[in-house]
Amino acid sequence: MKVSLSWLREYIPIDLDPQEISDRLTMAGLEVDGVENLYDYLDNVVVGRVVETRQHPDADKLTCCTVDIGKEALYPIVCGAPNVREGMYVACALPGAVLPGDFKIKKSKLRGEPSHGMLCSAAELMLADDASGIMDLDGEFVAGTPLESALKLADAVFEIDLTPNRPDCLSLIGVAREIGAFTEPRNKVTLPDVTFPEDRMDPRDIHDFVAVEIEAPQLCPRYTAGMLFDVTVGPSPLWLKQRLEAVGLASVNNVVDITNYVMMETGQPLHAFDYDNIAKSKIIVRTAGKPGDTSLEFTTLDSKTHKLDPEMLMICDGEKPVGIAGVMGGENSEITDATTRVLVESAYFNPVSIRRTAKRTGIASDASHRFERGVDPEGTVFALKRAVSLMAPLCSATIASGIIDENPVKAQSVAIDLSPKALNVRLGTSFSADEMARILASVEFGVNKKDDGDLQVRVPAFRVDVTRPEDLSEEVARLWGYNKIETSYPLVKAQGRSLAGRLVLRSKIRQAMTGFGFCEAINYNFIRKDACTRMGIKDTDKRTRMVEILNPISDQMAVLRTSLVPGLLESMARNTAQQVDTLQLFEIGKVFYDKAPGAQPDEVEMLGGLITGSRCDQTWYSKKEAVDFFDLKGVVQGLLESFHISGVLYERPDAGVCPYFEPGYGAKVVKDGLTLGTLGKIASAVGAAFGLKQDVYLFELEMDRFEKAVPKSIQAVGLPKFPSISRDMTFIVSKRVEAGAMMGTISTFAQKQGLIEDYFLFDVFEGRNIDDNKKSLSFRIVYRSASKTLTEKNIKKIHDQLSRKLIDDFNAGLPG
Repeated sequence: MKVSLSWLREYIPIDLDPQEISDRLTMAGLEVDGVENLYDYLDNVVVGRVVETRQHPDADKLTCCTVDIGKEALYPIVCGAPNVREGMYVACALPGAVLPGDFKIKKSKLRGEPSHGMLCSAAELMLADDASGIMDLDGEFVAGTPLESALKLADAVFEIDLTPNRPDCLSLIGVAREIGAFTEPRNKVTLPDVTFPEDRMDPRDIHDFVAVEIEAPQLCPRYTAGMLFDVTVGPSPLWLKQRLEAVGLASVNNVVDITNYVMMETGQPLHAFDYDNIAKSKIIVRTAGKPGDTSLEFTTLDSKTHKLDPEMLMICDGEKPVGIAGVMGGENSEITDATTRVLVESAYFNPVSIRRTAKRTGIASDASHRFERGVDPEGTVFALKRAVSLMAPLCSATIASGIIDENPVKAQSVAIDLSPKALNVRLGTSFSADEMARILASVEFGVNKKDDGDLQVRVPAFRVDVTRPEDLSEEVARLWGYNKIETSYPLVKAQGRSLAGRLVLRSKIRQAMTGFGFCEAINYNFIRKDACTRMGIKDTDKRTRMVEILNPISDQMAVLRTSLVPGLLESMARNTAQQVDTLQLFEIGKVFYDKAPGAQPDEVEMLGGLITGSRCDQTWYSKKEAVDFFDLKGVVQGLLESFHISGVLYERPDAGVCPYFEPGYGAKVVKDGLTLGTLGKIASAVGAAFGLKQDVYLFELEMDRFEKAVPKSIQAVGLPKFPSISRDMTFIVSKRVEAGAMMGTISTFAQKQGLIEDYFLFDVFEGRNIDDNKKSLSFRIVYRSASKTLTEKNIKKIHDQLSRKLIDDFNAGLPG
């Protein structure tokens, strides 16, 4: 919002310079974006004294003047004004000056005579309407004095960036009130006189000419109107034009200009109707139509037709709408040069209703900007009287007796109990109750001191943003000055606090995965709707229960993901498209499963990883080899071991759980009967669906289950004192027997015996001398005692028992 300093001075005396005003307004919460000198264009325009005049030898209407501009040399200037004479003081534009209209002054010759400047009229300098001759400056001046200083024309315009909660400052009076609060002594705003001039009163009563009905009192609690007769519509006087132009408004005509002037002055938007276009002499405030109406349209003052929703508030006459309430008037009742009777509207509208209407119609007017933030419900009559009292003399009109004031819903005053002690605690200050009362009273809050020492504060109607004690604390703080409040620190015991367990877990996983050479991927939670179809997942799988996005950015991000797999495969596709063929990625993120309409989806945090390409770079000492399933399994094993998770089995996944894995190249990770996740090779058909042309191996682990598998404590043991003994055992089993299952049996057996320290599979063989449907599995069992050196006799019985158990449980045979 733009605010003129000279205009502000009409309401409050201001002796501060513009920069200080700017600083203080900013500190009071009204941020000033910039300060502009309104008369900057008068640079190089000075007071000149005409020393000598003579007739131009080649032009009857031109006069050759010699002008003193305060320099040693006199300036020759050719002038065409009829009123130029010797000895007069004039406004002289020197070479380099740029006058309104981008008119540049430079040295020249007129009909052969030199002219080193221009003697200006008031109209040429936009200081008055008189263009009949050059300005004749009345009084004693010093030649060469800048005209701005000589005529005391200095005026600053402040560009204030207001927050939405301060609609009271969308007016000159509101800003003047703020300035008065920080000047010493604190000055009260002087409101303009709104008394109707006696010589402009008409005996005819307004109620005989127009009636107002409010059918939607909750949307329009108050509607006031005044009326003028014998109106002469024409250009506004120069002072009014200058005021409006200073704050960024263009002049239209005297009637419309006055409504804009009063809106800027008081913050109350007004509208003027051509009374003779008001059908049946009636104003009806109602909604646009009945629910279900779809053909409602209205043409506004800007000649644009807008579609209306039935609940939009309209100003109507006895037959038709004549304005969109609080937003813009209609083309069918606008003020024209032929208008002779004017009905002036000043109303209070529900802010929410105006905000919705302005948004749906796409109209952003000065009126809607104020109404949707909240205007003073008690200021409607004052603004109306102010406008009518200005229109009467400026439009040569007479005023109808009385005004219309329909107020079916009275505004409720707000009173707040304020505890000085609580305020001081909140701000860290030590104000007395009297000091608080004085500060609040400076911006027109009513304050009464209660018997218990607390204050009861009556909030003025124009401060729609103040509703609670905290708001009053802010008022005291900003009016006193935020920079005056001393910095203090609360007494807080310093104590450390450990991070949440899940945060620590994530951090350790990232550390481990990056240690394995992986890079972390951060993908969007949104994926394509056909992701499950491309992965071969059946409709009965819970991963098909996707949450659809109501306003997706694109069809690539239409649903919330139910797996990390699509995102990782898409990341690989983007990398391989850039010829990055070797890739190791991991991601920690949530997946989402839809539950029921309106319910929040289930969120499950997952860890995913992907490898593809070469195991190592090709060099002179190593060959280029592709990664395989066991590289991925080694990563998963290494990750689990880094968290001391032992006893993990890798089993064949259940049918349908991982349809995107190549058959025979998938496994589930099981700990104590709980499935932590899956790993495997992506099927070639699935890879092709994601635009992949090379083998890719991927794992997914569920973070909740992973966290449960992490041991709560770790027990350290000393280094063994006695040597170990290792024995191998080889079995011939069916190809359907899983080595992991046999190792599980060994693990259970080892826990009972106590001497088995370690065990592992060290050889798998299929082929020569073995049936086609069988395979050879070789295990190494490591025995050790904590109390003695073991002998063959000590372990033979245990070894034989283990061997027989494996033979019995897995129908195994011995090589032979």
